[in-house]
Amino acid sequence: MLKIETQYAVFLDNRPGILARMCHALSSAQVNIRALSILDTVDHAIVRMVVDRPKEAEQVLQRLDPTVQRRDVVFMDVPNQVGALAEIADRLAKAGINLEYAYCTSSPSHSEGAIVLRTNDLEATINALS
Repeated sequence: MLKIETQYAVFLDNRPGILARMCHALSSAQVNIRALSILDTVDHAIVRMVVDRPKEAEQVLQRLDPTVQRRDVVFMDVPNQVGALAEIADRLAKAGINLEYAYCTSSPSHSEGAIVLRTNDLEATINALS
C-alpha cells in the first residue's frame, strides 16, 4: 500500500495521564491508531498520528480541546529488511524531494512494516516510490 493519508499533530501537556486520556477517547469512538510518533519538548508533547477513521478522530480531538493540526502524509508498507529505508531515501533524493520528517515501525515477527513520510511534494513522492 502506498497512498496519501491524513495525519493529526496534537499538542498535549507533557504530564502523566494526558496521552492516556486522548487514547481512551479515541478508543471509545472506535478509532484505531495506525501510526504514532511522540516528540517531547519542555512543556508539551507533539503527538503525530495516522488513524483509520480520520473524521471521527478529528471530532474527538477537537472535543478534548488540544491544539490539533491536520496534514497529509504518505503512508506506505515497506519490507522489513536491511536497506529498505536506504532505497526509499535514494528514490526521494533522485527525484529532488525533501523529506521533512518520517516515522516507521515493524516487528521482527513480520515481513513488512509501515512508514509515514512528510515531504515537500506528496504527489511526486507517490510517483517516485511507485
